[in-house]
Amino acid sequence: MRATIMYGAGDVRVETVPDPVLQQPTDAIVRVVRACVCGSDLHPYHNMPATPGGSPMGHEFVGVVEETGREVSTLKKGDFVIAPFAWSDGTCDFCREGLQTSCRHGGFWAGNGIGGGQAEAIRVPLADGTLVKAPVGEDSELMPSLLTLSDVFGTGYHAAVKGGVNQRTTVTVIGDGAVGLMAVLSAKRLGAERIILMGRHKTRTDLGLEFGATDVVAERGDEGIEKVRELTGGDGTHVVLEAVGHMPAYEQSLGVVRPGGVISRVGVPQYEEAPIGFGTLFGPNITLTGGPAPVRAYIEELMPDVLDGKIEPGKVFDHTVGLDDVAEGYRAMDFRESLKVLVRP
Repeated sequence: MRATIMYGAGDVRVETVPDPVLQQPTDAIVRVVRACVCGSDLHPYHNMPATPGGSPMGHEFVGVVEETGREVSTLKKGDFVIAPFAWSDGTCDFCREGLQTSCRHGGFWAGNGIGGGQAEAIRVPLADGTLVKAPVGEDSELMPSLLTLSDVFGTGYHAAVKGGVNQRTTVTVIGDGAVGLMAVLSAKRLGAERIILMGRHKTRTDLGLEFGATDVVAERGDEGIEKVRELTGGDGTHVVLEAVGHMPAYEQSLGVVRPGGVISRVGVPQYEEAPIGFGTLFGPNITLTGGPAPVRAYIEELMPDVLDGKIEPGKVFDHTVGLDDVAEGYRAMDFRESLKVLVRP
């Protein structure tokens, strides 16, 4: 089969690799119907050292079950499934607490012998705990929106949930990438009436307004912080959803959060140290939360609104490539020519 392999920064190739096979009785083989390129895939695209064996890529996919191990009881051949970006058993204490990204027996795609989702097919460990069936066919027009449940929508929703967003909270979302836009959609879904989106790409912030943002602040740094404070009577917002992961975004979060507020980070941090002392978090009683989203905990909650057409998170996909052209998808996202790239194997 064909699969995407990254060999170093900027070196993305589609190669022929062995077909996946069942290795454990709890495995399933899934034929990938749709996958995509994630903003977090751009981190190794920028920084990955030369790797002779390469690394498989892709952690967001939906597909059709082709084969199951003898101990798989909830899935059968032909089921259409959504795969969260972490695989998990669904039975350990962390999974039962809704923290599948910390599953005692789970892991993440594209590592430790597990393939990536930017491929024609993939072996899914712990299939019963990992995969979620959806009542659609692979030709459904809902395919892009269902694919967002694999990561980006669940990640934006996790930010809002951890931030405690509700009808009484004002919200600032930092970042107009796909996760930031999903954080806007999620904050709106949870009842927030004032949502300020900090982003400077008009086509993206226009989509943010469609998803529920009430204000857009294009300025950055001190100027952007001042603008948010002007919009909020000098106080800042109760909740800040940080969807970028770079230090300037964290510093901006500190600048716009209200005393007693919450900063919820889901942008993968590209820094090891951050201000947390008396003058930043401690003194104004600010809570710092967030982390890798356990999207498996949210799929069944969010999917009905997607199936009913109440929300269309799939609008974040603005470019589609075939698997053989996935390197072009990486380039388009890296050059900000595309918001999020959908891949059709």
